[in-house]
Amino acid sequence: MPDTPAASPRARVRVPLRFHDGYSADAELVTFHGLTDGREHVAVVLGDPGPVPLVRLHSECLTGDVLGSARCDCGPQLREAVERIAGRGGVLLYLRQEGRGIGLYNKLDAYALQDQGLDTYEANAALGLPEDARDYTAAAQMLTALGIGELDLLSNNPDKAEQLRARGVAVRDRVPTGVFTTAHNVRYLRAKVLQTQHTLPLAELDEPAGLAEVCAG
Repeated sequence: MPDTPAASPRARVRVPLRFHDGYSADAELVTFHGLTDGREHVAVVLGDPGPVPLVRLHSECLTGDVLGSARCDCGPQLREAVERIAGRGGVLLYLRQEGRGIGLYNKLDAYALQDQGLDTYEANAALGLPEDARDYTAAAQMLTALGIGELDLLSNNPDKAEQLRARGVAVRDRVPTGVFTTAHNVRYLRAKVLQTQHTLPLAELDEPAGLAEVCAG
């Protein structure tokens, strides 16, 4: 991994995962020493990763992952990713980058502006914040520490693949996630397609009138 210090596994622990819909999976959680950003990111190893595992970089979203917010698709994406990775074998990196890296309080401030009509990217800009502040150097460190040099990436976000490749991780294929729309997140999903080229089908994201804008996941 060019110009990036090596990280190393710190601890491994088995955790049985149980979701609200009854789905369950056994996982190994791995923590790390030496991550460049100093954050407590966690690797969730599911099934037998094999030579080219399926990997998702999932950014933390308290509102979506924990509280079940319908303003984003983060919770459903997390649930989907665990099942798909467990079925094939791979790793979910749970990255502590709330709100596309701007933090929880700033994300909620952005929500307030979204309720006034701005989209998720315009709201960040109005707060003087970047559209997306996430850096995936630590993710590349984690993958390298786990012995993963080539992978298929479960993501609609081309930036994740580009950043991993720039840090020496071979992304063989980018596998799209499902499309998880609610009455509250259509404008958010459309903004991701139009502003940052996420690979979501616009035809499935017709925007009903009067919808509230959304999360920064």
